[in-house]
Amino acid sequence: MKGMDRRPWTALSILALLGIWAAAAAIAASPTLPGPLAVGEALVAEAANGKLFYHLGLTLWRVAASFALAMSIGVALGILMGRFRTADDILGPWLVLTLNVPALVVVVLAYVWLGLTEAAAIAAVAVNKIPNVVVQVRSGARSLDEGLMDMARAYRLSRYDTLRHVVLPQLAPYMMAAARNGLALIWKIVLLVELLGRSNGVGFQIHMFFQLFDIARLLAYTFAFVAVAQLLELALLAPVERHAARWRTARP
Repeated sequence: MKGMDRRPWTALSILALLGIWAAAAAIAASPTLPGPLAVGEALVAEAANGKLFYHLGLTLWRVAASFALAMSIGVALGILMGRFRTADDILGPWLVLTLNVPALVVVVLAYVWLGLTEAAAIAAVAVNKIPNVVVQVRSGARSLDEGLMDMARAYRLSRYDTLRHVVLPQLAPYMMAAARNGLALIWKIVLLVELLGRSNGVGFQIHMFFQLFDIARLLAYTFAFVAVAQLLELALLAPVERHAARWRTARP
């Protein structure tokens, strides 16, 4: 069992889920619960007319911009607060405050203060994510190997070299955890941002199809959204994590 290929079990689980879904849709016989075939047809139709790729592309752009902004600011603040007690004392109350402000409030305030603009949408998403990145990276910065830090000082490494060769490799697991959790959170908040203040994107489409009571197309955009998120995990985050952790398994 230890070396058994588990892919057949995964495939069976997916088929079982589709079967249960199809059976429930057949029993309900209601437009509020379309079956897999109806959703698949809606997905193909939206892809054929180009709307699916257009709205997915805009959502991906907002996710990428918000993710880059949140990670860059969050990692910098996390290292600062983890390594310097004064910075932690000063910024700690701000961190607690931002961690507990609901995402909906941040989105609404961003639109009120900055207008219904792209910048406001991206800023609102980033502000919601930055505190979580700070918390995780700060934990990693506090647990850095002081022996390695002393060695870097003994060899008179520059701050850049110390950051690159000593600090960041040790922080890689914490940063990857923050990236994974952050991406999952950002996906959801981007939909909220698009629903409240954008005229395009997957969130806007889901809201529109909800108003039209077109559940098949609503689910089609939802599954396309989930598929893209999973693809990013497999094609981007997993390889980056393996690359960042290669030094742990490297042999002299």
